[in-house]
Amino acid sequence: MKNYFITGTDTEIGKTFATCALIHALAARGLKVAPMKPIAAGTINLNGTDVNEDVAVLMSATGNVFSISDVNPYCFREGIAPHIGSRHEGRPIDIDVIRASYERLRHASDMVLVEGAGGYSVPMSDTESMADIPKWLELDVILVVGMRIGCINHATLTADAVRARGLKLAGWIANTPASQMAAYEENLATLKQVIAAPLLGTIPRIPASYLVSALDATKLAAKHLDVTAIV
Repeated sequence: MKNYFITGTDTEIGKTFATCALIHALAARGLKVAPMKPIAAGTINLNGTDVNEDVAVLMSATGNVFSISDVNPYCFREGIAPHIGSRHEGRPIDIDVIRASYERLRHASDMVLVEGAGGYSVPMSDTESMADIPKWLELDVILVVGMRIGCINHATLTADAVRARGLKLAGWIANTPASQMAAYEENLATLKQVIAAPLLGTIPRIPASYLVSALDATKLAAKHLDVTAIV
């Protein structure tokens, strides 16, 4: 079973939301999926503990059965670029720490979905970026495209950057993080032409009436995905 790196065309375009939807869609096929967000920035207080909100949602989507220290080895307090948060806290990011956590999750599950932070090329240090993670862990890539103005340019640049590193773009998801974009169908048709990878699904904007919880919303989003190409 393959494992995947989930990246996005930008920050705040629904990577975590789409990752959770993938978890539910894969679980519906009987797979035990482990989430991983190796590096996160920004925390909330949850039941007296400071955690990253995205990590909390990922943990919830899998029933909190995996160790948070493996799911999220590096969590920086400030909601800023990871390399700056790392510098502010004097905590360099060590690939061996990430790899060890990943291997534990891999052996405890059928599939691991490793979510990046920010966009594909966000720096982790002066010499390394988020794009190094799928290379280090030998992961194919799934791209979440935030359906908004500029997404065609961002999507093609990201797809090119993935392939430039010798990695496979295994599929992509069209997610609607805000209000419906103008000429949505035309933009979607263009993206289908320019992204040479399977479209795994189009997630619409989930109406507010459904947002009982983030978990409920991601379960609803999973119904819009077809994961046949990645299992």
